[in-house]
Amino acid sequence: MLLHNRESNSKLRKIIFKNNEERKIISFYKYFFINDPLEFRNNIYILFNTINIFGRIYISYEGINAQISIPNYFYEIMKFFLYKLHPQLKNLYINSAIENKKNAFWVLRVINKKNIINDGIKNFNFLQFIIVGKYLNAYQVNKMIDCNNTVIIDIRNYYEYKIGHFNNAIIFRPANNFREQMSTLLYNLQQYKNKNIILYCTGGIRCEKATSWLIYNNFKNIFHIKGGIIGYINDAKKNNLPIKFKGKNFVFDNRMSELVTKDIISHCYQCNNYYDIYTNCKNNFCHLLFIQCSSCKDKYHNCCSEKCINIYFKYKINSR
Repeated sequence: MLLHNRESNSKLRKIIFKNNEERKIISFYKYFFINDPLEFRNNIYILFNTINIFGRIYISYEGINAQISIPNYFYEIMKFFLYKLHPQLKNLYINSAIENKKNAFWVLRVINKKNIINDGIKNFNFLQFIIVGKYLNAYQVNKMIDCNNTVIIDIRNYYEYKIGHFNNAIIFRPANNFREQMSTLLYNLQQYKNKNIILYCTGGIRCEKATSWLIYNNFKNIFHIKGGIIGYINDAKKNNLPIKFKGKNFVFDNRMSELVTKDIISHCYQCNNYYDIYTNCKNNFCHLLFIQCSSCKDKYHNCCSEKCINIYFKYKINSR
């Protein structure tokens, strides 16, 4: 029985780009208790691999977190399978990507983890507490976002926020991962305790846990956006509502981002000109994720600094 991928990434990448089938990029998560995460993981892998799904799925005792690319004609089959796999998945909320591109995923990875999102919090059993903030749709977000008694908090990493965020959104720096956000969230939000607090993230998974943590610590009037940024954009478009998110939505796949508006709100790391496309430093000992415009890409050879250029070319020459 096949339970792991046996093909190389490069081979799978070539296959997906040659294939002309129409695919859908979707994401979903659900917090619920899974008694046997390994068995659950194996069942997911067998079915998803059979119907040519690619992407990244995390399974833990606290639920499932998935970002996947699926052939359109298998979409209903996948939903039926998930609903049959566990009763908690019957009314699963599924986000459709803002931009569908073939290069999002080309390999299937289903991974058992301790948590489906690493919060770093000790002595807090989220699944036992499971009281979360009030969900907001796009209309409600637009109505509340500009009110004086409301603050909107970006619970994502700072590099996500840099290329796109809501009007008036606050992010607490430094914020390089969700654990860092959660470790200081109570302290940072004390000054806003008497206001309406709206949290948002990419698809909702981080906010659900963060709002629960706030309520557990006696915060009132806590809200979060149904489906996160992706859910908000799709809902606003469906109902012809103004979109109050500017720039790009950062995504954790090979697309790197989804275009929401044409506003460019970030700058090249090196020349400081307006730009919003991320790259990784080509020096294998660095791999810094940073914004680099096309002219600086040529000038610095896809590296983040002169030091990294020297190291990159040194090892390139020695490896010949």
